[in-house]
Amino acid sequence: MNPVHAPAVPRPRAPSLLAAALSALSIAALVATLNFGAWSWLNRPLELPDWDGPVAGVAYSGFQRDQDPTRGRFPTEDELAADLTRIADVTGRIRTYSAIENAGAVALARDQGIRVTLGAWLDRRTDNNDIEVGAAVWAARDNPNVERIVVGNEAVLRRDLTVDELIAYLKRVKRFAKKPVSTAEPWHVWLRYPELARHVDFITVHLLPYWEGVPAAHAVDYALARYEELKRAFPKKRVVIGEIGWPSRGDRVGGAIASPAEQARFVREFLARTAGEHLDYYLMEMFDQPWKQSAEGRTGAYWGIAHADRTPKFAFAGPFEPDPAWRQKALAAALIAAPFILWFAVAFRRLRFAGLIVFGAFVQIVAATLVWLAAIPLEFYMRPIDWVAFATLLPGAAAMLAVLLVNAFEFAEVRWHRAWRREFLPVTLLPSAREPFISIHLPACSEPPEMVILTLDSLARLDYSNFEVIVVDNNTADERLWKPVEAHVATLGPRFRFFHLPQWPGFKAGALNFALGQTDPRAEAIGVVDADYAVDPQWLRRLVAHFSDADVAVVQAPQAHRDFESSPFRRMANWEFDGFFRIGMHHRNERNAIIQHGTMTLVRRQALERAGGWAEWCICEDAELGLRLMKAGHDVRYVDEVLGRGLTPTDFKAFKSQRFRWAFGAMQILKAHARALVGRSALTAGQRYHFLTGWFSWFADALHLVFAAAALAWTIGAIAAPHLFPLPLDLYLVPVVAFLFTRTVLGPALYRARVRCSWADVAGASAASMALSHAIARGVFEGLWRRTGEFKRTAKGTGRAPRFAWLAAAREEALLLVALVLATSAVVWRFGADHTEAMLWAFVLAAQSLPYAASVATAWIAARGAGPERSAQPAPRPVPAPASELRAAA
Repeated sequence: MNPVHAPAVPRPRAPSLLAAALSALSIAALVATLNFGAWSWLNRPLELPDWDGPVAGVAYSGFQRDQDPTRGRFPTEDELAADLTRIADVTGRIRTYSAIENAGAVALARDQGIRVTLGAWLDRRTDNNDIEVGAAVWAARDNPNVERIVVGNEAVLRRDLTVDELIAYLKRVKRFAKKPVSTAEPWHVWLRYPELARHVDFITVHLLPYWEGVPAAHAVDYALARYEELKRAFPKKRVVIGEIGWPSRGDRVGGAIASPAEQARFVREFLARTAGEHLDYYLMEMFDQPWKQSAEGRTGAYWGIAHADRTPKFAFAGPFEPDPAWRQKALAAALIAAPFILWFAVAFRRLRFAGLIVFGAFVQIVAATLVWLAAIPLEFYMRPIDWVAFATLLPGAAAMLAVLLVNAFEFAEVRWHRAWRREFLPVTLLPSAREPFISIHLPACSEPPEMVILTLDSLARLDYSNFEVIVVDNNTADERLWKPVEAHVATLGPRFRFFHLPQWPGFKAGALNFALGQTDPRAEAIGVVDADYAVDPQWLRRLVAHFSDADVAVVQAPQAHRDFESSPFRRMANWEFDGFFRIGMHHRNERNAIIQHGTMTLVRRQALERAGGWAEWCICEDAELGLRLMKAGHDVRYVDEVLGRGLTPTDFKAFKSQRFRWAFGAMQILKAHARALVGRSALTAGQRYHFLTGWFSWFADALHLVFAAAALAWTIGAIAAPHLFPLPLDLYLVPVVAFLFTRTVLGPALYRARVRCSWADVAGASAASMALSHAIARGVFEGLWRRTGEFKRTAKGTGRAPRFAWLAAAREEALLLVALVLATSAVVWRFGADHTEAMLWAFVLAAQSLPYAASVATAWIAARGAGPERSAQPAPRPVPAPASELRAAA
């Protein structure tokens, strides 16, 4: 070949290493400052009423973090004594719930000078009730610090006892005990059953506005109003508030939010408001009781004003910080992110400052999210089912964050590069230059003859004299398809040869290997064209000069399409394809890591033969060959100039089938080349990166299917057995929602910046991309599981799709869509629209359904909006201007 080189592309100089280092330090400092600012803003102090006096009383259950009375695990005497020592610093009165569980606490309280309102637990176990009542009577007699007895705790509310049964127990205790006797119920139970009040010495009421959905800002007013209502209803009875408080964690109930901030707000406001009123109350409760989750749900564990490890949740005076550990978390997030930000800012100093800042911010967000997620087990009492959810969602969250970082890197580099380091322009071979001999291979299988003939005619019009065309029709049984092509080839002259292989192995790769065996010995490069392409006359003349560089093994032009404008589906498909060639191929070309495509590609013959030809075991033989050539140390080049246009898939079924094949083949490639990608090989770090992460979005589709199935199963469990399968914490779901939102913004924004199409086409391309999610997921799983696949040709004929074919094409997606819509509706119906976790979960379920809705919609559009028949000839198009001229015009 003549030594013809592409003209030099002017590239701005990257900053010097010293300047880049200083810039990296400033970027890291700025991002760290923003990180601390965000943590600080989210945890800005709240000004709450101060309280510096003693508390009238606290409810007390002595169970430690991992103890549970239902499993026979009780605190020791030393643990009870330590608890009561701590309580003595807060109050001089406690209320207990059982006379037989932790019975020693009464005597230990006496030693601390603490008075006790003794509880006797009543439920449906008659024998146990008798023991409780007897133990309460004896404890009251033996311990002078027992000032009163509460027989039963919400036994009527739980419907464990009828009012008459409870009254019978009250009478029995009053007969033998010498202390005032009552029972504890919420305010509305006392109002509903006034006869209960006639059999108690005082009324013990539970005022817990949280359970009634009252926002914390209004909850104290509400509780005091209910208290006054009871006093008016029973003016001759003393009213004791047996429980009043707010949980620090749990599900939202109406307008009531369970959080540390809302708990501190309620308790401190209640204490301040009632300072001079001499109310008889017990805060609910002293210590968190994780064991209560099994009976009361997640919220039941978090009513304590101190954690289960006995550390206080908040101070009674001074500004309140929602997360006292936010500084440590912010510091940890900054330290994790800083090395990566510094390295990236130096290594990619050729990017504009905005790109470095944006990617640095994404790294910081990912680090902060990881710190936040890692802290969840430290801030919640995790049951086995919670650990299952955490173990399931954490890998998914890590995968989402990895996908987000990969997408952010692509966004930053493509959007804010100063200039591509590896940008290759078309170079028109001068008429006087030697034309290297090119052998063009055109494989076909069961293709419409008029389509193949169109491609052959376009090749016959090439502005190039030194080439041959080998047409290989393999495995086409219908003579009406291949005979007209054979006849047409005979009219094109000796440079065109036709071969029909009735039964030939290896799919497309097998046909290409056969063509390679028939190639003229003079051929220096092999060109491959799909049977539906109308090739530009300048194709060879514009690209072959790149082979003057001996390292070049592949010169790839983009795939493009024709005759799509009048069909909504084909338009969607066209722009969905186009994004990769305007964005992804440039991104990969920067590190010599492009995906070779099986059309509009030129391959150095010598390199192809040394590599062993096309891989017949892989149904993506083109991408696999490109990777093998990279492993051999060759240069592969992408020249972004459209020099041929093919047809989009005929219908949605063909669209899915093609993407399934690509996903399956990608998994074959990853499995076959795993050692080279992660072990010792000639592949560069950039090539490894792109081939390991380039298909992350497809792995995300596979995880989407897994998550959808798991979400459906969990939803069924949450509706049928909510205590066993609680809805996931909102903290688990926030990263999922943020990930979905970020990807929704990043993709179209980059697409609009790089692809010359309207916002309507961007939306159509996005819908088409989502519609392929299920096909990709199936391709990924089958590719990982199976060793071999079947190469199914993508239908690109000239006719319409059958009218109702879309129903079959999207059958699985439609079933998943229906299941997710039903699950979303069931969650809203079961838990109500005022339940935060339920609404977040419903949102996640709805978001999970979007790809399946897109599949059904796209299949319908493909069938209903097929547009006119495709013409046998391509629409006339001007010869594309040289890329250098397009750049100058831009």
